[in-house]
Amino acid sequence: MRSAARFLAFRRSFSSSVTAGGAETLSGKKWDALVIGGGHNGLTAAAYLARAGLSVAVLERRHIIGGAAVTEEIVPGFRFSRCSYLQSLLRPSVIQELDLKRHGLKLLRRNPSSFTPCLDGRYLLLGPDAALNHSEIAKFSKKDAESYQAYEKQLERFCEFMDFLLDSRTPEIRQDLSSFVSQVKDKLQASAFWSRCLQQTFTLGQKDMLDFVELLVSPASKVLNNWFEAEVLKATLATDAVIGAMASVHTPGSGYVLLHHVMGETDGARGVWSYVEGGMGSVSSAISTAAREAGAHIVTNAESQITVDAASGAITGVDLADGTHLHSSVILSNATPHRTFMELVSSDVLPENFLSVIKNTDYSSGTTKINIAVDRLPQFHCCNSIHSDVGSEHMGTIHIGSESMEEIDLGYRDALNGIPSKRPIIEMTIPSALDRTISPPGQHVVNLFIQYTPYKLSEGSWQDHNIRESFAQKCFSLIDEYAPGFSSSIVGYDMLTPPDLEREFGLTGGNIFHGAMGLDSLFLMRPVKGWSDYRTPLKGLYLCGSGAHPGGGVMGASGRNAASVVLQDLKRSSNA
Repeated sequence: MRSAARFLAFRRSFSSSVTAGGAETLSGKKWDALVIGGGHNGLTAAAYLARAGLSVAVLERRHIIGGAAVTEEIVPGFRFSRCSYLQSLLRPSVIQELDLKRHGLKLLRRNPSSFTPCLDGRYLLLGPDAALNHSEIAKFSKKDAESYQAYEKQLERFCEFMDFLLDSRTPEIRQDLSSFVSQVKDKLQASAFWSRCLQQTFTLGQKDMLDFVELLVSPASKVLNNWFEAEVLKATLATDAVIGAMASVHTPGSGYVLLHHVMGETDGARGVWSYVEGGMGSVSSAISTAAREAGAHIVTNAESQITVDAASGAITGVDLADGTHLHSSVILSNATPHRTFMELVSSDVLPENFLSVIKNTDYSSGTTKINIAVDRLPQFHCCNSIHSDVGSEHMGTIHIGSESMEEIDLGYRDALNGIPSKRPIIEMTIPSALDRTISPPGQHVVNLFIQYTPYKLSEGSWQDHNIRESFAQKCFSLIDEYAPGFSSSIVGYDMLTPPDLEREFGLTGGNIFHGAMGLDSLFLMRPVKGWSDYRTPLKGLYLCGSGAHPGGGVMGASGRNAASVVLQDLKRSSNA
């Protein structure tokens, strides 16, 4: 009962940050900017625009803000981070500039951060403690134990190079600037960007730069085979390369995503992933509070359709499902590029070649999320201990069915044939091990991030209850192999397959990144070559979600960068 009371208090405080419905109160004026989608990037963009003095309204389709960074009570008394479930990638600049800690953001560092149980009775723990990592890896390979710190240090150097790219707008050369002065300024800005990149390259050095290029284009398996020999270590690290992607460890370019192992940080500690007290919805709540403090309005249950002046091709505002029209010549879409241009805008106002690229963007997904309420902690047989208290094995990400890279590849091959992986690859987390606000005393929340589950099945459909239940039980039974009795601890669960993620959260194809993160879909190529700078072919329409640079993950970078582009354009317009 105490947990339920805490949750209701949370819902009351969280809901106070938005207006449920009531969009008609926003009509009758022209807004400086409207943001479609109250995900973390949309809220971030709104916060920066409002802080700059603009009148801003955020329009969220669902009953609750947060997009994929959301906390919801599905099983009574248990609060699930339904989609995203870990924090590390949120940009330090966003945390500091929006003062998110003052607005309630509390990060819970995980140590150890990774646990891989093995069926032969061994296990591997990893975390921010170098001595622990060395002793744990040495159980499998003394050579790997010596190499691991150098591996992490190299990835950290690469991430320092990447930091500048993540926090910067892309250096797109614009063709629509009529003023000679504006054209010169634009080219100087691009030149400054490339000059900074060149400086970073010199700092990195030729050897590291070559290794960095190899990492970008190589399969994760090649990178890891070059560094290590122990299969369990390679498989544990390889999950970072394929998480959320319809890709194998042998897919060229998958090595790039290994950077996510150390790309983020928690309170300045590089590569440390954390839980968020109250679940991932607390990230969105803190950003929304910052936005509202700056003057932004946030409305839920507000399905939107973008309106365009057919003659000029300029944005005029949005029509809401209830018939309300909101006027604005600036709209930022936090929806996926596909949803933005194929559903929210009439296709006849967009260039055919632009639409063609949007239609052919890769939104494939092999991801299913199962959020579980359990009445006790899982007991892993490899730990040889039976206790009800939280142990080091419960703190971080628990890798189930990932004892070799070949196991991961086999799971991927099943999905290519339209079959859910026979032995799913599961990343299991227990946030309630550190966060006591999300479950009743003595009980826990368990997140399963599962691969691979194709969007379309070769036989049957994810709408079939028997198919869904069969796959869920397959996952629970696999966990039972490592932690006997896990299945019997389940109180209830919430399952989100790729079609569920698309329907419920607007994630096209169920892709959690708003589109594939391959090298052909990043930086100047994201979402469309020639339109990587958050602007679009429609004057006044901008992208601010993960479908724009720098891509997926709870970063806030796309929202921050998009807001700076809007402010720059408005300044140019006022000076014209």
